[in-house]
Amino acid sequence: METALFSAASLFHGADDSDDERDEMQVDSEGEKPALEYVERAHDFPGVKLSVREFSSHELNANLLWPGTFSFATWLVKNLSILDGQRVLELGSGTGALAIFLRKSFGVDIMTSDYDDKEIEENIAYNCRANSLDVLPHIRHTWGDPFPVSRPDWDIVIASDILLYVKQYDNLVKTVSFLLKGYNKTSEKAGCTTITDKSGTQVPAKSPMFLMSWRRRIGKDQSLFFTGCEHAGLEVHHLGDLVYLISIKS
Repeated sequence: METALFSAASLFHGADDSDDERDEMQVDSEGEKPALEYVERAHDFPGVKLSVREFSSHELNANLLWPGTFSFATWLVKNLSILDGQRVLELGSGTGALAIFLRKSFGVDIMTSDYDDKEIEENIAYNCRANSLDVLPHIRHTWGDPFPVSRPDWDIVIASDILLYVKQYDNLVKTVSFLLKGYNKTSEKAGCTTITDKSGTQVPAKSPMFLMSWRRRIGKDQSLFFTGCEHAGLEVHHLGDLVYLISIKS
């Protein structure tokens, strides 16, 4: 297995590199999926280096760490009080690296989630063990499908660089809406604080909330997701540093 030090900068693509089909796995001439191949890299997160196994390719695109993961990790460290005592769910966990970082470095109560796919779940578990961490609880969920938990009780939902496929936006909005509107408070310390947004306005950050980072340029396609959130009765605040707070419209 290849092991290499890795720079997040190598994942930055051009501003218009948002093709819906860009990262889908190729099939051979007989229609068979190639055998999965992996690469294991050492990634620098704030204050810690993590070993992360990534798919060289995967049909569901949960294969690589994307730039938003690193910038979002930095933002969360600067705003760590938001996560204090909260139950957190990560959507589109991919390799599980962000959740592993938050659990290992700060003891955050976090659960991973990604497509209903055994290989993704097993790879997240592998990465947990590779970083001397107990395997994090995981939920297999394909956006838009009925959520496996009927009464969601996560105070905060997080995600980074998940707006790759425009055709999935409606399904993502459906999942986010369910997690926020169906929220069943169980934490003794449900989050309620304020965050200063990009314009300098104090924005209430109250559970339940969805915090997401999108490191790439927000163009006309990606803005469709935020419009879809607003049509679903959610409101969107740009907090700066390409981090967005989405909550139930008051």
